[in-house]
Amino acid sequence: MSSVRSLHEILAWVVIFTAGAAGLWATVAHWVESVRHQLLWTANHIVHALVAMQVALGAIVVGFSDVNADQNHMFYGFLTFVGVGLILGYRHLSEYRYLLYGLGGLFVMGLAIRALLLNPIAA
Repeated sequence: MSSVRSLHEILAWVVIFTAGAAGLWATVAHWVESVRHQLLWTANHIVHALVAMQVALGAIVVGFSDVNADQNHMFYGFLTFVGVGLILGYRHLSEYRYLLYGLGGLFVMGLAIRALLLNPIAA
């Protein structure tokens, strides 16, 4: 179980950096058409998949071991997952799609940072 816990800790940083990069890229793409590319959407979907994997790994660590996770850490992890759902739920807003994915990605990054800083494992 320690390998799943280690993967959860490593993936937290991957989520933070990829969400920040994809969010910044999409925010810039709202105003600068030359940076709009199909890879932008691929990057955002990868971030969303990583968030889902991160939440699943966290649930596995808490559910199948004697680890006592901080309640606020779990709340922010769940809120990050809900944030991704909200972004996907409003993706039909074609005029503001880049801004939605951009600011939404930065918001997800901020929630992930907050969850990471809450001393998640009380072992």
